[in-house]
Amino acid sequence: MIVIYLKSLNKVIRDPDFKIFDELKYEDILWIDLIAPLSKERKIVESFMDINLQTRQQAEEIETSSRYSEAENSIICNTGFAVLNNATFDVEPVSFIVSQGVLVSERIIELRTFTEASRKLQMSYRSYSTGYHVLISILETRIDLDADMVEIISKQIATLSSFNNNTEKSVDKDILLEISRLQENTMILRESIFDRQRLLSGILRSERFPDDIYSRVTIMLKDIGSLISHADFSFERLEFLQDTFMGLINIEQNKIIKMFTVLSVIFMPPTLIASIYGMNFKAFPELDWTYGYPFSIGLMLLSIGATLAFFRTKKWL
Repeated sequence: MIVIYLKSLNKVIRDPDFKIFDELKYEDILWIDLIAPLSKERKIVESFMDINLQTRQQAEEIETSSRYSEAENSIICNTGFAVLNNATFDVEPVSFIVSQGVLVSERIIELRTFTEASRKLQMSYRSYSTGYHVLISILETRIDLDADMVEIISKQIATLSSFNNNTEKSVDKDILLEISRLQENTMILRESIFDRQRLLSGILRSERFPDDIYSRVTIMLKDIGSLISHADFSFERLEFLQDTFMGLINIEQNKIIKMFTVLSVIFMPPTLIASIYGMNFKAFPELDWTYGYPFSIGLMLLSIGATLAFFRTKKWL
């Protein structure tokens, strides 16, 4: 799918007839957005803009030169946007190329970032004089969404913390799995934000962007630094919760082991008494006692009481 944003006020063409490219000039176009484009669509855009679009493999490469690079007539930017999918984050690669003042973006799926950026563009066309400004607006929108995601994770961590403060609830396997999921999400989101930091650092070093953009990029880098610090704090907080919950699980297990240990020790003296009186020897004076059986039972109960009293004295119970 191809979406063309023209510089004329509120002019957007979706799924255009390919013949339109024969009528358009670079000065007429602000942004060409490709969403899961067909091979034919890619070739038409490449031919019109005289560029080579990035493959998915190129967009996913982690080298700094792959994140931001400059050619003779174009600027190439690759980054990854974190997408929430079934309570876990996936990273979707996105590619940008700015050539002749026109932005060309390519992605596989619909992304909220582009929807928001498109809405802002159509609300205030005059604020976007070139594709460079559209690119920076998209990245600004993405940073705002990253901040929302960091805040969502913080709220989920706060929910776990409140569970930790509730002494009436027991810790189970699901809690630890939830912590592991949040840790994974935090790491993925942090890597995505850090990837944006590398891209913006490349833009800040460049001399090919309009002068009014650099101050915005500086502010974005400061915001990203704050988000990375917040993500690091969230990860440390999750590690603390994980250690706390593991400690609580160990305490619960120790209580169970302690209970069985106490029971086994309590019944050791009665077992000894029963073993003695269960021996089959001829010279056994207690066999002639009228109250020998009640005497042995009482002796067992007395040994249990003495053991319990000893434990209580030592404050083991």
